[in-house]
Amino acid sequence: MTGPGADGADATDGWLRLDRRAVLVTALVMAGVACGVCVPVLFGLSGGAWFGDGPRRGMGTLLLLAGGALLVPAGAAVEYVRWTRTRYRIGPERAELHTGLLLVKRRSLARERIRSVDLTASPLLRVLGLVKVRIGTGEHTGGGESTLELHPVSRAEGERLRRELLGRATEPAGDGHRDGRLAALDARWIRYAPISFVAPLLGGAAAGAVMQVSEWFGAQDEVIDWVGDRFRDTPVVWVVLALTVVALLAGAVGALGLWGEMWWNYRLEREPGGTLRVRRGLLTTRSISIEERRLRGVELVEPLGARLCGAARLDAVATGLAKAEDDQHADHKTLLPAVPRAVADDVAARVLREAAAPTGAPLTAHPRAARTRRLRWALAAALLPVVVLAALGALLTSALLHVAVVCAVVLLPLAVLLALDAYRGLGHGLTGDYLVTRSGTARRATVALHRRGVIGWTARQSYFQRRAGLITLTATTAAGAGAYDVYDADESEGLGFASTAVPGLLEPFLERGAPEGQ
Repeated sequence: MTGPGADGADATDGWLRLDRRAVLVTALVMAGVACGVCVPVLFGLSGGAWFGDGPRRGMGTLLLLAGGALLVPAGAAVEYVRWTRTRYRIGPERAELHTGLLLVKRRSLARERIRSVDLTASPLLRVLGLVKVRIGTGEHTGGGESTLELHPVSRAEGERLRRELLGRATEPAGDGHRDGRLAALDARWIRYAPISFVAPLLGGAAAGAVMQVSEWFGAQDEVIDWVGDRFRDTPVVWVVLALTVVALLAGAVGALGLWGEMWWNYRLEREPGGTLRVRRGLLTTRSISIEERRLRGVELVEPLGARLCGAARLDAVATGLAKAEDDQHADHKTLLPAVPRAVADDVAARVLREAAAPTGAPLTAHPRAARTRRLRWALAAALLPVVVLAALGALLTSALLHVAVVCAVVLLPLAVLLALDAYRGLGHGLTGDYLVTRSGTARRATVALHRRGVIGWTARQSYFQRRAGLITLTATTAAGAGAYDVYDADESEGLGFASTAVPGLLEPFLERGAPEGQ
């Protein structure tokens, strides 16, 4: 196989080279590193003196020019050697990659084990018409032995590889669900970005970045004094509140930008041959493929902020999915960002080729004993800091007693509300070919798992659960997280549910452990 495209220059016996513009990419990246990293580092080390008059300015400039002069050509030379020593071949049975100079690496993957061919293009690669191709089996093995990475190849070559490696012929489903678009970007979804847990983290990161940059320029004291002047004669409580609001606003703006980068141009499609493809990204584009024959269900995730606004995101429960180690945005299981709950249910039905989404089916409520357990846990967690502060206040200072009272007034009602919400979120049931389980409060998840994907059950029962007649069941599967729990179900009802969901799998356990007459 020789394959088309410029990537295959000098191809012999089916062996192809990466795109020769890899050297240019590395040279440009090294130039960016020299400008983006070396400049602030040298500036910080010199204390900014080389921006003024005197010999230190000349020395700093010479250091910068020398570093850039060495870094760019050295990086390009190393990349040229790598390019000349790298070959790949897609044969009828195996995908192979040979690379290395002193230590030659020869790696191959059996084509029947390949589960994903994902394409990623940074802004620089997009300008040059290139992509990075990651071919994976989805196995979580150390050292990257389950993946082959081709970086870079032309966009046309990347698409050809994806079609060739994933284009397995399949029979039409005949269920009325056609190939084509399943979901596309709705710009109104961006309103859910600021209510994610990412926003406060980005706000804190922004505050830290301001302090770090000001330290580089020797102006950290001036920044602190400027903030102090703005809040002169202002009570500490209001200062803390104002700074928190500013940080949250900065985090919300950052969350909006991050959402745009991750989800702009989003499109979910079903391709001929039975492949789900997610394409997204503003600056860095990503194309993620999931074979439907590896799909075992879906997970509807409702973080607390999104749930309060009636939103949820959709994840795939599939075998052969692994998160890329070098791309924090490449969460391969996410099919849909946070969207209105009705939209998420509709897309879930389309993905599973069902008339109605299993994630929207009515579920069996759990006994009141489960509510009592959650109230007990929540109150214990809320009372712990109150007791510690009260004890320290009695030993050290009465001020801590006032803090303990404030914590009790705030934490105890909040703990009760979260416990009741967690209980209302509990549920399980069977609908069609799927078993469904739901739990969580800060992150509520509803999992619809195909019965054929369940390979085992684990039943756990603590002393207190036995007294309350409760049991926790865990459905084991080779897909997704590997295990999904049904927390604190009624003992007899839960065992019956597990037995009905996968007939023949739990009967030996029931014969040994079930009470008489069951």
